[in-house]
Amino acid sequence: MFGYGLVCLFLHLVVSVPQPPCRRCCDHLPPLDDAATLRQGMPAIPEVRTFINMTILKGDKGDRGERGTPGKLGIEGSPGPRGAEGPKGAKGQAGAPGDSCKSQHSAFSVGRRKSLHSVDNYQALIFDTIFVNIPEHFDMFSGKFLCHIPGIYYFNVNIHTWNFKETYLHIMQNESEKAIVYAQPSDRSIMQSQSVMLLLKEADEVWVRLYKRERENAIYSDDVDIYITFNGYLIKPETE
Repeated sequence: MFGYGLVCLFLHLVVSVPQPPCRRCCDHLPPLDDAATLRQGMPAIPEVRTFINMTILKGDKGDRGERGTPGKLGIEGSPGPRGAEGPKGAKGQAGAPGDSCKSQHSAFSVGRRKSLHSVDNYQALIFDTIFVNIPEHFDMFSGKFLCHIPGIYYFNVNIHTWNFKETYLHIMQNESEKAIVYAQPSDRSIMQSQSVMLLLKEADEVWVRLYKRERENAIYSDDVDIYITFNGYLIKPETE
């Protein structure tokens, strides 16, 4: 009973003694408004900065992308100043000597032993005698010289007029009249001549044409002597 009484007395004292109020562990600190005041009395806190190692985050190099569309052409700039003149180049080697045997040439001289009178159409003079035809550029069947070597040529035609008839011929280049051989009717026959130089291209034709019957004209020749001749030769090749 005595022990029980002691316990009851102890409990009575504990309950009856007033207990101090509860306090937080940070109640002794100043309010937030006075934080600046608090920091003045406290040691400096080191600043912490974040550092990210980019080499760790960097991935592998990607594939090259497709080429983009070209942009618009810009405005052309003004020309720059002229550069300094370069040094003189070295003299080149002499070329191989030319071959004199390959010189180009073309010449003909032909004649006609028969006289010719005008008809309803134009006529090409056909020749029956060859004096020179090297290298056979003159066609005896057509009466035309065919150009194989472009260049400058000299041509000459000689005819004998017919008594009391007009003489009217042309030296032709293809279908173009280049020079005329003309004599009025006369009671005397005479020799007439015409010459011309022509610049020919390959395949050009040169020939002598007698005018048609609108004018009564003729040229004279006989079987004994040659009164009609046509001559031509190359003066200067185009490639020389």
